[in-house]
Amino acid sequence: MRHFSLVPSWLRFLTILLLVMCILFRFVYIDRKVYSADETYTSLRISGYTVAEVKQEIFNGRIISRENFLQFQGTNTDKSFSDAVMSLALESPEKSPLYFILARFWVEIFGNSVVAIRYLSALISLLVFPCLYWFCQELFNVTLSLPILAIALMANSPIHLVYAQEAREYILWLVTIILANTALLRAIRLQSTQKSDNFTSWGIYGVTLALSLYTCLWSIFVAIAHGIYVILIAKLRLTETVRSYLIATIFAFIAFLPWFLIVFARFFQFLLSSDGINNQDLNIIPLIPFFLIQFSKSFFDLDLPLDDQINYWISPIFIILIVCAIYFLCRTTKYQIWLFLLILTVLPALPLIVQGVDSGGIRPGSEPYLLPSYLGMQIIVVYLLATQMYNGNVSQRRIWQIIIGLLIVCSLISSRVYYQADTWWNKGVSYGNPEIARFINQKSRPLLITNFSEMNYGNVFSLSYLTEAKVRFQLLPDQTVPTIPNDFTDIFLLNPTNAWRLQIATKYKLKPNLVYGDDYYLVWKLVKPRLEK
Repeated sequence: MRHFSLVPSWLRFLTILLLVMCILFRFVYIDRKVYSADETYTSLRISGYTVAEVKQEIFNGRIISRENFLQFQGTNTDKSFSDAVMSLALESPEKSPLYFILARFWVEIFGNSVVAIRYLSALISLLVFPCLYWFCQELFNVTLSLPILAIALMANSPIHLVYAQEAREYILWLVTIILANTALLRAIRLQSTQKSDNFTSWGIYGVTLALSLYTCLWSIFVAIAHGIYVILIAKLRLTETVRSYLIATIFAFIAFLPWFLIVFARFFQFLLSSDGINNQDLNIIPLIPFFLIQFSKSFFDLDLPLDDQINYWISPIFIILIVCAIYFLCRTTKYQIWLFLLILTVLPALPLIVQGVDSGGIRPGSEPYLLPSYLGMQIIVVYLLATQMYNGNVSQRRIWQIIIGLLIVCSLISSRVYYQADTWWNKGVSYGNPEIARFINQKSRPLLITNFSEMNYGNVFSLSYLTEAKVRFQLLPDQTVPTIPNDFTDIFLLNPTNAWRLQIATKYKLKPNLVYGDDYYLVWKLVKPRLEK
């Protein structure tokens, strides 16, 4: 551990360079990615409208343009701040309100554009690095070298970059997780050394835990992980540390109680819902490939399809590195260190594993809930690399420095590919919208028809950000056959049921041709059938 206080000049220079690259990747062309269905729900909550009000206003069969969607995608004079909180409580209580409150104040100052709202997440993501530095100091009781290497390796981590450019609460949640972890370790350390007022140190932990709960309900599992850790290091005895932890945690949950009561009242809408998207309608991802590929995305991510064979060549390399790092951590550190990291990595992922075993796979949209696991896993790998930089002879140290360099190159390549893409795996049901929008925009006077369903609702809002002004929409509350005007050159159906598609085609004597399909939805074009000669 004594070597960790030394920071080679090359590491200082490299960290500064990587942080500059990190800022560029986060802020330049931040509006290039499709504004996904999930992100449009964020804008809806900011606006103060509910889905029920949107259905009444625009899902009524009228022909509308993309401008009609804007009323429900930002602040307006008709809805106040209290309406924004109330809409969240009524329809999405499983989404803790802190991020949405911050986002409401943010857009009132900087506007409703995609750039403006995503800048909030990008700025919050920069807080990860000072928090990470403090966390590594408290966990390993070292300064400089190991925390600096952690920042260098995680500055351009693909998984961090993905959520740093998304108008969702997840990157703020990661910040609060790191803060809560650090505050817990600090409170335990100060109580054991009697160097500080216990009330203050445990009070800070209670506040950070409450903030984490108000950011994401999944923090409940982080709190459980903390509780298990505190009890185990106390050897199952009711020590002063355990009592202080329990008091701080109780006060954190009391502070969260107002929102928790709202959640409890709507409990059956909570677990892993994706803010309006019915996950049961989506394809299930096999459990083992999901975790194999997702954990490797902390270091390398090219947005490859799940069934791409390259995944099964690349992912095992990173899994082997993680397993070796876990083994080395357990062999060379005190049990308080490795126990904390292993509990942090495993326990928040355990509900997803149980759900995956029970249902035969993982539902799309579950990836953000692995952020505590990503964090623990990355810190474990950082410890291995930081230690090996100083162990062994010169040739061995060079090998580990090369491994560090390769990991950094992998993250930079991933960031560069992500930077150029217009969609990514985290966009979920909206993944194919850029391709669909390009196809529709080529037509002279296109009309897009869809009905109200949870998936169609978010997707049509997402498409409205990509389509040109000439595109018109006809949104229906149900699967009635619409009255289609004659002045449209091209008619598209977004994700219709088979029966509804055939009813429309039969009435207008048109033939439906499939023009796009993926795991989430289908787009059909209605064309006049060719006359047989």
